[in-house]
Amino acid sequence: MSEPKLSFKEMCSKFEVTPRTLRYYEYIELLSPEKDGRSRLYGPREVARMVLILRGRRFGFSLEEIRQWLEIYEQEGTKAQLEAWVEMADRQLDALQEQRKQLDESISELQKLRNDADDELKHKK
Repeated sequence: MSEPKLSFKEMCSKFEVTPRTLRYYEYIELLSPEKDGRSRLYGPREVARMVLILRGRRFGFSLEEIRQWLEIYEQEGTKAQLEAWVEMADRQLDALQEQRKQLDESISELQKLRNDADDELKHKK
């Protein structure tokens, strides 16, 4: 018994993506649905890949990084993919921590400038 397949519209709905996004993911070869005439059918493999794509995007990975990472599984298997994932995650964690540091500094500076301006307003009354 084969696994149920999702239509193009069902796939968009399930993952809350636009048709344009789904078509683009196919165009850049992140997804390869079965084609039946003009219809596209997405099986368990494509659904699993979509979960990974969206998770990768949420963590800030580029689509090209995600595509290469998915390709590692296809060519070299799970172990190589997990090794690549650890390297990618380490790099992304470093980048996110640097962004957090910069954001904290910006918030602190903005808060100080806001407080200085508020104090000046109170003295001018």
